Amino acid sequence: MLFDFGGVILTSPFEAFANYETRCGLPAGFLRTVNATDPDTNAWARLERGELSLADFDEAFAAESAAMGHRVEGTQVLALLAGELRPEMVAALRQITTDGRFVTALLTNNFLSHGDGSDGGSPPAWEPVLDMFDAVIESSRVGVRKPDRRFYELACEELGIEPTDAVFLDDLGVNLKPARDMGMITIKVTDPAVALAELAEVIGLGLIGSSAR
Repeated sequence: MLFDFGGVILTSPFEAFANYETRCGLPAGFLRTVNATDPDTNAWARLERGELSLADFDEAFAAESAAMGHRVEGTQVLALLAGELRPEMVAALRQITTDGRFVTALLTNNFLSHGDGSDGGSPPAWEPVLDMFDAVIESSRVGVRKPDRRFYELACEELGIEPTDAVFLDDLGVNLKPARDMGMITIKVTDPAVALAELAEVIGLGLIGSSAR
């Protein structure tokens, strides 16, 4: 069973993006548009593959956003990424791991805090949640990122499962498509309660926090 982090286990950063855009007088959706332009080679993609330091990303993102009409420093965008744990998702994950029938992995596009192969560590509140997973696959450490097919293959190899054995939860359709093409069952997380209801139906386990669709 495979889980995205931001937007699934954590609240989505997109609300913070929207608030920042409103506050700074930027067009609605501007930051997501910058991130979606040249998605395999832009500053965001290179940061998440561990190819850019934070300083290099700051300059590269500023240049990309300026070319699209509004200069935004990369460090300002990274400051918007801190989300909060979703209690219902954490409770469901605890049920799943306690049940004992399933193996789990966290699939996260992330970045190294210092650009030197190290990072500043996770917030203390996250550590018990991260410890529940049998494997944590981080883009900045493996050098590939969602939606690259290899990222999903690495997760399955780590867990010793076939893609057709997997269920994958993510909040972005672009990340779900390759997983679905590989034979995984995919669940798009918009409303966590609805997503958990769908997951409960798939795995045959009543999950706390789920609701009927």
